[in-house]
Amino acid sequence: MTMGAFLMDTYGERPLTLVRGQGARLYDEAGREYLDALSGIAVCGLGHAHPEIAQAICEQASQLLHCSNLYRNPLQEELAARLCALTGLERAFFANSGAEANEAALKLARLFGHRRGVKTPTVVVMEHAFHGRTLATLTATGNRKVQAGFEPLVAGFARAPFGDLEALERIAENNRNVVAVLVEPIQGEGGVRIPPPGYMAGLRALCDRQGWLLMLDEVQTGNGRTGSYYHYQQHGILPDVMTTAKGLGNGFPIGACLARGEAAELFKPGSHGSTFGGNPAACAAALAVLRILERDDLCRRAGRLGERLVAELRTHLGDLPGVVEIRGSGLMIGIELDRPCAALVAEAAARGLLVNVTAERVIRLLPPLVLSEEECARLVERLTAAVRAFLTA
Repeated sequence: MTMGAFLMDTYGERPLTLVRGQGARLYDEAGREYLDALSGIAVCGLGHAHPEIAQAICEQASQLLHCSNLYRNPLQEELAARLCALTGLERAFFANSGAEANEAALKLARLFGHRRGVKTPTVVVMEHAFHGRTLATLTATGNRKVQAGFEPLVAGFARAPFGDLEALERIAENNRNVVAVLVEPIQGEGGVRIPPPGYMAGLRALCDRQGWLLMLDEVQTGNGRTGSYYHYQQHGILPDVMTTAKGLGNGFPIGACLARGEAAELFKPGSHGSTFGGNPAACAAALAVLRILERDDLCRRAGRLGERLVAELRTHLGDLPGVVEIRGSGLMIGIELDRPCAALVAEAAARGLLVNVTAERVIRLLPPLVLSEEECARLVERLTAAVRAFLTA
């Protein structure tokens, strides 16, 4: 029996054993190098083993890792102030993951509804969405495959097609229990799906008219990934609630739910909490991430590099039979094929490139924001070879 046999079988076969990383590169137990175009699923935006992140964690670990939220934590307060300044929101609650941050947002929506006399508050979520795997966020997720077997799901959700404002207008006319909309600005697990122009502004206007909370799940799109700190900043709007995680800690687990206005005042002592959320080590890591993002202008760099990647991929793959569309924002890029393509993951890995496939037919690229120009060219070269080999097999 191998050591892996003692793990619950939640991830299936994992053919690679990665033991070390540096920047945009990872190494397996045999010492083979891979170019990382996935960043631990949009987590390691600053790359692997970033010396300043490592130093921040090590220094904090030598002082205080954890003290619980029974006591003040100056780093937590500093991080909250920094995030509020960056986002235009007013208060933060810290958790350990994106799913936990989304749970906090959903609890805010219910408190908001009950305060307004709505007995069964309803949150509108989107088809093909992904918000996490806790029972509430699993229900909010628009993927029947991942929900199957976990019934009964949580009540209090309505679903609409992503990108369809008219469908939301019809829900507004027919469901008086709606109190909030929860949406990803770009659907990541759903296949790097980008809504039509005007959708985000239309959501904001609709929520304003209806008195709903606009809650944005920026777990994957945030922290510089799409060319700005948070994607909504490219649309000239401000949400009422926003969640973030993944790239915020560059590998150290941390999530946050930020809110403004009435939503920022709903939680009171005892209404929510987390033993580990926003502990000193996590906050030290996140503060270092934000400092480096700003100092090195990595948000804008991600936007520029993403434009180059999409242009080069379209040049090399756009006219290839079997390629449906190449789309993206910043360094969040999807290549949709006309057939299921899970086998491409191994095809790319054999060429020293790590990618993944989501929504069955979409190759998802989430490379580190620190990807070099030379690594960008190598990514295009290796991915082009892998896609061509797959489509002609």
